[in-house]
Amino acid sequence: MTDTVSKPGQTEVWITGIGLATSLGEGLDANWAALQEKRINVDETGFAPFIVHPLLPVSFDSQIPKKGDQRQMEAWQRIGVYAAGLALDSAGIKGNKDILSKIDMVVAAGGGERDLNVDTGVLNAEARGANAPGFLNERLMSDLRPTLFLAQLSNLLAGNIAIVNGLGGTSRTFMGEEVAGADALRIALSRIASGESDIALVGGSHNGERKDLLVLYEFGDFNLKDKFAPVWARKDHPGFALGSAGAFLVLESKAHAEARGAKPYAKLSSVVTDLARRKQSGDMEATLEKLWDKLPKRAGKGAIISGASGAEPATSEERDFLKKHTDFPVRATGTMFGHTMETQFPLGIALAALSISRGALFPPNDSTGTEIEMQGAPTQIVVVGAGHWRGEGMALVEAVD
Repeated sequence: MTDTVSKPGQTEVWITGIGLATSLGEGLDANWAALQEKRINVDETGFAPFIVHPLLPVSFDSQIPKKGDQRQMEAWQRIGVYAAGLALDSAGIKGNKDILSKIDMVVAAGGGERDLNVDTGVLNAEARGANAPGFLNERLMSDLRPTLFLAQLSNLLAGNIAIVNGLGGTSRTFMGEEVAGADALRIALSRIASGESDIALVGGSHNGERKDLLVLYEFGDFNLKDKFAPVWARKDHPGFALGSAGAFLVLESKAHAEARGAKPYAKLSSVVTDLARRKQSGDMEATLEKLWDKLPKRAGKGAIISGASGAEPATSEERDFLKKHTDFPVRATGTMFGHTMETQFPLGIALAALSISRGALFPPNDSTGTEIEMQGAPTQIVVVGAGHWRGEGMALVEAVD
């Protein structure tokens, strides 16, 4: 994979908009207040024995005014379109046709949601002996909506964001679980830094309240079961608690932002990604160390925001990596927000930019001592994303001079 690292003469890339819709609330103030109060919103009974972080109720009408648009989206799309709208509002470009007509979009998305009622109906009919030739095709043709083919297409999220908000620039969608979010940001950063693009909307969304996903991940024994625990405290009972969240960012060249009078939350200096083979113990830790060395030199007051999931052995290997960098206080987003797959890396970037803009790292929420208090304002935050199964990414978010 090609890395995006700041080089002399390259365009400085600012984060000028942040949109968050999570299990802790909608918008920056609500999420920041929940982090300060160490609130965690988990459901231990609705999907028992599995644990999820459900989306707090939001008024989708405020960002998706047409009910017809909402009806043809499944939850993961509504969450994403909503968060994207919040990011455009945050950047002050909502409804600005001149900017929206050229803004690029890079989205990280999963395979979409299955229609469980159709699946259940087909399986029940099969069990009762309704298995004549052509039966399955007939049911799928008649029962599925036009926007569905077994599962919604991943690029429908970008399409709906464009339709609802009037976006007219280029569009790219990345699939591939956690590292898709890192690559989406890497590509967007690279295009703006090199002058190919002036402004981009980047992010992802995830609906963790899905029985089909829980079944899928249970086949790999990845789900956290029975009782919630912070990410770093799950070694003896590993697993991730899926979370529902949308996280979108507006990235913009410094010149483009200054020309319209926009103020930055922070700047995105570098995004690097890799794919460790993970054949032997220590492979992933070594890759994280390699990515760390590729980041620009860190000279300010630093911290780490980790997307660690709680799944093993990835989380233990990441903890071993973190032990070599104990001068950087760490925070695990998975504890507070759950594991949001493609959205976890954009979420980490959003929280890093928010922390820098508010002059403080949010407090630790951990029972193992892995997370410690941080005194003073962070000027550099490294965002780490290690996939539960594959893929690693790292980014450097910095204060604007």
